[in-house]
Amino acid sequence: MTQTERDPIREETSAPLVQLRGLSKEFRQGRERVCAVRSLSLDIFPGEVFGLVGESGCGKSTLGQMLVRLLEPTEGQVLFHGRDVTRPSPRERKALCRSMQIIFQDPYSSIDPLKPIGWLVEEPLQIHKWGQSRQERRERALDMLRAVGLDETYWNRLPGELSGGQRQRVAIAIALVLHPEFVVCDEPVSALDVSVQAQVLNLLLELRRKLGLTYLFISHDLHVVSYLADRVGVMYLGELVELGSCGALVQHPLHPYTRALFSASAEGEGRIVLSGDLPSPAHPPEGCPFHTRCFACGERCRQEKPLLRQVEPGRLCACHRAEEFLAEGLGNSSGKPLT
Repeated sequence: MTQTERDPIREETSAPLVQLRGLSKEFRQGRERVCAVRSLSLDIFPGEVFGLVGESGCGKSTLGQMLVRLLEPTEGQVLFHGRDVTRPSPRERKALCRSMQIIFQDPYSSIDPLKPIGWLVEEPLQIHKWGQSRQERRERALDMLRAVGLDETYWNRLPGELSGGQRQRVAIAIALVLHPEFVVCDEPVSALDVSVQAQVLNLLLELRRKLGLTYLFISHDLHVVSYLADRVGVMYLGELVELGSCGALVQHPLHPYTRALFSASAEGEGRIVLSGDLPSPAHPPEGCPFHTRCFACGERCRQEKPLLRQVEPGRLCACHRAEEFLAEGLGNSSGKPLT
């Protein structure tokens, strides 16, 4: 499915489903404070697939877990349908679990290996007292299994009897059986064989269309994200460094980090190899957080941190040279120093 074949997300005519306002998360590491997510603000609109991409350790999974309250934010707000759900009461939390769910990366550790598949899919319905009878819950669970491509013959089977792709289909069924509105997909295909990844991605797109779902799709692979996302945010050291429509980022990535992520699968001259490792979140560099690895770094980058700002309608970038790259059609891969 191409970008033009997807349903357009009309941000100007719909209110956001999920809003993040200055969201931060700090962890203690000995005597140090490690800021995994830094004052991040973002709107996710009904029906869209918002892709969130970045290297391991950039904070993207931490962000996703805060949205479904597996982690408590240190600062900031999470709004759902315009209502503050950052720190819900126990009663509100249970209600939100019906509306906001998560699909984890590893299907081998995210589901109980000792329980039959039918029991696992039916359990959320029992917890939330859905339906009037056990038979009604069973039918709902069976319908969800069929929706992910597994028939009733899987009902009494154990997870150990299934392949990795089948286990991930079960995990998807568990997350969606309550028919949530919003789903965090945290690296849902990275643990699967390449031959199975496309099947699961297509399944997620089909379920989004059938059930009217909104996804936050998290991945380290920008090419996977670009396959199904409507808009994409790129994270580096806990912050957004670029945000825009998937088509715009694919055709003209502006931030040097985004360009490097896209080139990761290229060979020869087209590949941008970043120097050094991801800096420690406990001690981020002065100036632009990316300047220690950037091929287009100049003196200003070392001294002054760029703000995430609009460089064209619907396009945000945190790079001092964003407008220059936009005007030049990205210029050459080496970049000239910025003074």
